[in-house]
Amino acid sequence: MTFLWLKAFHIIAVVTWFAAIFYLPRLFVYHADASDEISRERFKVMERKLYRGIMTPSMVVVIALGIWMLSMNTSFYFSQGWMHAKLTLVALLVVYHFYCGHLLKVFKEDRNTRSHVFYRWFNEVPVFILLGVVILVVVRPF
Repeated sequence: MTFLWLKAFHIIAVVTWFAAIFYLPRLFVYHADASDEISRERFKVMERKLYRGIMTPSMVVVIALGIWMLSMNTSFYFSQGWMHAKLTLVALLVVYHFYCGHLLKVFKEDRNTRSHVFYRWFNEVPVFILLGVVILVVVRPF
């Protein structure tokens, strides 16, 4: 029963993390396209609160609960190819997360040189990671 509770809260944290990880780059799109100082300052506040208040705590909970669940049956999970692939995708998502943090700093310091089009494409990266993770966990193809 403990495992099912952990899994439920892990899924809730994943949903929260992905909601934030989809929304922050969308804010970057609007921020990069903003032409007035009031809008740019508003986006800085929104981006900071989203990253620090929702996105990062969600990531920490996802990883902590994931490690906890892995520790309950380590030999099984680490013998599964799908789990290795899933953990690789999660590692890539963590890198994406911290790169978003870097971009947050770039915007905060008014050093952004990329257009809103770049951020529209950048915003699509986690979609592919989500697709891969869900398929690997549900289908377990290998």
